[in-house]
Amino acid sequence: MVYNRIRDLREDKDLLQKDMADYLHCTQVAYSRYELGKRDIPTEVLVALAKFHHTSTDYLLGLTDVETPYPPKK
Repeated sequence: MVYNRIRDLREDKDLLQKDMADYLHCTQVAYSRYELGKRDIPTEVLVALAKFHHTSTDYLLGLTDVETPYPPKK
């Protein structure tokens, strides 16, 4: 599920895998493997993806279908 969601979010923004790889400071091949489910996504990368796409890690992980992130802590 996470793999489809990060691909769909990227494509919705008309971004290339290379664009996301640059943002995450990894290679395009590494990012491609995240989207294909061939490589586990490290926690820090998952958090960075959630922040970039303005969503929650729960949404990325498929624990919720609510794309809107949680309100920030006060």
